Amino acid sequence: MFVPIYDGVPLRFTRSAFVTYGLIAACTLFQLALSFGPHRENDIAILAGFGLIPSVLFGAAQLPEGLAHAPPWLTLFSNILLHASFAHLLGNMLFLWVFGDNVEDAMGHARFLAFFFLCGLGGSLAHALANPDSEQPLVGASGAISGVIAAYLMLYPRVRVWGLAFKWIPVHVPAVYTLGGWILFQAASAWFDPQGNIGWWAHLGGLATGAALTPLFIRRGVGLFGRRTAGP
Repeated sequence: MFVPIYDGVPLRFTRSAFVTYGLIAACTLFQLALSFGPHRENDIAILAGFGLIPSVLFGAAQLPEGLAHAPPWLTLFSNILLHASFAHLLGNMLFLWVFGDNVEDAMGHARFLAFFFLCGLGGSLAHALANPDSEQPLVGASGAISGVIAAYLMLYPRVRVWGLAFKWIPVHVPAVYTLGGWILFQAASAWFDPQGNIGWWAHLGGLATGAALTPLFIRRGVGLFGRRTAGP
């Protein structure tokens, strides 16, 4: 596995990637409320009520009466802001911190926000369609962040990223290798462990959605696959 730390790519169009930072803050605040709020003893019920449960989404199962929950269709989005643990949150937010700012810079604030949640939707739908009978709630921004990773790889494939391979070996290698390897790992995991505890299909759905939407969402003058264009 690869853990990103720093990429060093400067922003070209904006002064601050405040949507990226706002998403990180929102996910963190939700996790703090879930873990330390007045109803923290009901955290499993909250994840069930606002996470994505495929069997509930498709009408094959129902949540218990009296359980606070979002409408099934809304869980396609609400699950994106929830995480199962602080470790889960930290891993996702680290990827968003390193790669999200440059993708936001390339798209603009409003389009990046829409892109993020559309990638999350793509990941949610892919997971639900791959596991239609599942009664386990899906939570986490992994699908949305997978879309961000796809966009970053299409925008900056040759940028050398600092990170940790296998969680402790320092590396400084092009994104096409680190993120490309990460994508291959997701695909292999989905193939060999399709119904495991990790939403591999959500990752792949987010990746596919991000790859499809990136050419439509980037600013004019922003090149794909490392091609340089004139600045603003």
